[in-house]
Amino acid sequence: MFVHPDEDPRTDGGFRGERDVLVGYLNDQRLTLELKCAGLDAEALARRSVEPSDLSLLGLVRHLAGVEQYWFRQVMAGQEIRRHYRSEEAPAGEFTGAVADPELVADAWATWRAEIAFAEELVARAPGVDVTGDCAGEPMELREVLVHMIEEYARHNGHADLLRERIDGRVGQ
Repeated sequence: MFVHPDEDPRTDGGFRGERDVLVGYLNDQRLTLELKCAGLDAEALARRSVEPSDLSLLGLVRHLAGVEQYWFRQVMAGQEIRRHYRSEEAPAGEFTGAVADPELVADAWATWRAEIAFAEELVARAPGVDVTGDCAGEPMELREVLVHMIEEYARHNGHADLLRERIDGRVGQ
């Protein structure tokens, strides 16, 4: 197990109201990613799954920082931004650039946490989950973004399970 049940930072549901349910489950998914990466050094975090894939735990952290940035900063807040880790020359840079460098790892975690802090503040200030942002010229409600983020993390946390098992055999909740 990744963590003893008495020390697990995640909740076991019990949320009330639509916003609290969506925010609570998203937070638990974010915490799950952290648990899957806990205790690993830069080399282990950057270890690829299997050839020819570029998938790694570090790549997932970098990717999810970009996902947070896109949905909350660009779509919901309407900010014109330069995407983290991606460029025209490296459209999958969040994965291909995930190398075993402790400074790069620290930057990835700091970037991910900063994007989460922005998202949490945006959601907390929103008058409701029915507020809309602009997604490629179409209105998108905050509730749909939150559901999408839960799905995004859940899918990638499944990848993280397999990556972590390959690294050190740990499987988990």
